[in-house]
Amino acid sequence: MLAAVALLGVAGCGSVEQGSAPTTTAGSGPARLLAPEEFAAAIAEPERVTINVHVPFEGTLPDTDLAIPFDQIESRQARLPSDRATPIAVYCMSGSMSAEAARTLAGLGFTDVVDLEGGMLAWQRSGREVSSSAG
Repeated sequence: MLAAVALLGVAGCGSVEQGSAPTTTAGSGPARLLAPEEFAAAIAEPERVTINVHVPFEGTLPDTDLAIPFDQIESRQARLPSDRATPIAVYCMSGSMSAEAARTLAGLGFTDVVDLEGGMLAWQRSGREVSSSAG
């Protein structure tokens, strides 16, 4: 199990190369990594809570519900849904902070967490917009 978590942490640090095929990595890790197209569909789900975990602030995606720094997820649990089955989506700039946030959320008992593979950088490379305003 630790190996799977460590592997997810390493995978979360990478970014999707331009021109590569989008992929979804499913496994025993704390989150499913989704390519930008799949992540866009996931965050459009009304029941999914989308969290920008990047610090410092460098932009936000559409349909973002919360901004909680990746290293403050545990200390700001009161802002998270009380139902640990609530679907969660996390993202950051490149994927490394969101991978850590996903591990923390899994440790808190969240069972449906998706993470934007390659972060906002991959999102932009896929032709999608990142807003520069916080609200």
